[in-house]
Amino acid sequence: MKKIALFPGSFDPFTSGHLNTVERAAELFDEVIVGIFTNTTKKSLFTIDEKVTLAEEATETLVNVRIMAQSEGLTVDIADKLGAKFLIRGIRNITDYEYEKNIAFMNAKLNSKVETVFLLADEKYSNVSSSIIKEIAKFQGDVSSFVPPCVNQAIVEKYRN
Repeated sequence: MKKIALFPGSFDPFTSGHLNTVERAAELFDEVIVGIFTNTTKKSLFTIDEKVTLAEEATETLVNVRIMAQSEGLTVDIADKLGAKFLIRGIRNITDYEYEKNIAFMNAKLNSKVETVFLLADEKYSNVSSSIIKEIAKFQGDVSSFVPPCVNQAIVEKYRN
């Protein structure tokens, strides 16, 4: 049986930490689906189409990874429709763990067939978050060491306008 994992998130922007998590998940699972979801509580820098394009470019060398967009629905229901039995979540710190643990418990109650797998962030990405990157970039700070090159270029273009 093929092991399919869904890595859901808003990915605004897709960071080097996200890429590292996808690369590691691709070693563990037969297929990894990066699900770009809409987070209604956040103001997005990139459109969903732009996020898909950037994530596809950043992961283009990973043959068992695909990118998809989803604007509505419960993550566990979407995982079920995709045949994904695993949800990937990256954990940078204890705050992430507490937040993700509660979501994992709720997801298990909603769909006991889907298992959440936590991957600890590589230490060099443990302080990198999309919101911090956007804040640095907004004031013309250099974020190139925190995001894949294609994402850095897109951020520079966004804030140039």
